[in-house]
Amino acid sequence: MLRVVAIGGGTGLSTLLRGLKQYVATPDRRRGIRLPQDTKPEKAPSAPCPNRPCLIRELSAVVTVTDDGGSSGRLREDFKMLPPGDIRNCMVALSEDEHLLSKLFQYRFEHGDLEGHSFGNLFVAALSHITGDFAQAVQMSSQILAARGNIFPVTNTDVTLAAMMHDGTTVRGETNITHSKQSIMELVLEPADAKPLPEMLEAIANADLITLGPGSLYTSLITNLLVRGVPEALAASKATKVYVCNLMTQANESLGLSASQHIEKILQHCGEIASSVFDYALINTAPISAARLDQYAREGQSPIEPDLDRIRALGVEPITGNFIHENEVLRHDYDRLAEKLLEIGFAKPAPTLTH
Repeated sequence: MLRVVAIGGGTGLSTLLRGLKQYVATPDRRRGIRLPQDTKPEKAPSAPCPNRPCLIRELSAVVTVTDDGGSSGRLREDFKMLPPGDIRNCMVALSEDEHLLSKLFQYRFEHGDLEGHSFGNLFVAALSHITGDFAQAVQMSSQILAARGNIFPVTNTDVTLAAMMHDGTTVRGETNITHSKQSIMELVLEPADAKPLPEMLEAIANADLITLGPGSLYTSLITNLLVRGVPEALAASKATKVYVCNLMTQANESLGLSASQHIEKILQHCGEIASSVFDYALINTAPISAARLDQYAREGQSPIEPDLDRIRALGVEPITGNFIHENEVLRHDYDRLAEKLLEIGFAKPAPTLTH
């Protein structure tokens, strides 16, 4: 079985985790917790992998911590803590089931002083103050949700994003960067010496398969690689490393960029070890409906061009296929995505994945 590390943030990472968690052994729901009034016998553990073969021994998510908008931004300002929003989404995505507890963690208050806050964000904030350690609070919250994986903030340091734009200006703060109309030339962290979480580096060192993406090019993906030691850990890892390309270009981050240019931007932020970061790039080549294309075109967005020869010239092997799930918005089909990634992760010939 594989040890898998998924790096990213936003909805892209949580979407991927929903697919991968199906191949991880289901945890014991009770986690050893027994209430005084609980005299009923313990339930037998649930089936290891109810709907898929158990192919993942250990699943870890590495999550960016630069969000400064919405509920997360308010908690950062009020309590001087790291933003919990992306991490909360990952906890819910990895939970054994996404029913009552998960709905509770995603519940967002609509009135009063708590308007706009999600319960999960407040819960992680409270645990952070009780434990005095954000990463520990994340692990405790994951246990309560019976998450089928580990969740690591990429750093425990309170960091701010700063972007140098093509007009020479510098924009600070993730929200300001995403709202800027200028093109990003380079991204940096402040402070620049933010330390990586040791447990996260250990997970990377022990991994068999590492993924980066899908997600916003700069504010979900590159931001993780700005933490000192992370690019070096990726380069040193013997794992198979896969970049999962987005489906569409994104306003204020990647308009007009092809798939190879996405990879080039990532490698530019990795320094001298860039050539060792990726082995493969997973790229959608399936057609998108005209209605959805029109919808995204109104925002200036278009499908990312799969310029496969240019990707190969970067030393990365492209793997193409149909990875689309169409609804009101475009998302990756997490079942197809997870299946293909696991095929890549295992030595060829790939294992047959049953449904």
